[in-house]
Amino acid sequence: MSLDTSTTPDEQVNSAAETPAQPAQAEQPAQNGAENNTESESSESAEESKPKRGRPKGATAARKTRTVELTLTVTGTADGEWQAELKHGSKWVARGLGIPAAAVSRAAKELHEELSAPIDEVINAAKEQQQAKVAELEAQLEQAKQALAELES
Repeated sequence: MSLDTSTTPDEQVNSAAETPAQPAQAEQPAQNGAENNTESESSESAEESKPKRGRPKGATAARKTRTVELTLTVTGTADGEWQAELKHGSKWVARGLGIPAAAVSRAAKELHEELSAPIDEVINAAKEQQQAKVAELEAQLEQAKQALAELES
């Protein structure tokens, strides 16, 4: 048995016309495959650009702590009168609340020793001033009593 592989010139032209068509057909699936790859890549990138639900896996260590800004202002006068004001952010919660000096002293001691020492000094100075005022008023009362006694006799 023998196989004749010779071709005539007409067959060569026909086969040459068919030959480029075959690689073109072979390229088409490759191009279609490339298009499919591009489509799958674009769908993957679209999925990646969408935010995922839930917490990110690596973000637990970088959690931010929420802070609350409260400002408590305690003011005292030389007479020993104390007032408190409380502000939450930029909004006033309470203003001009009268507070006993003993409560201010106790609160300062509970907060920190460095706070209590200067506050106690202010309270003690106010206390001494009030004692001096009481002594002065008692002296005036005694004078008024003597004046009244002189008028009755």
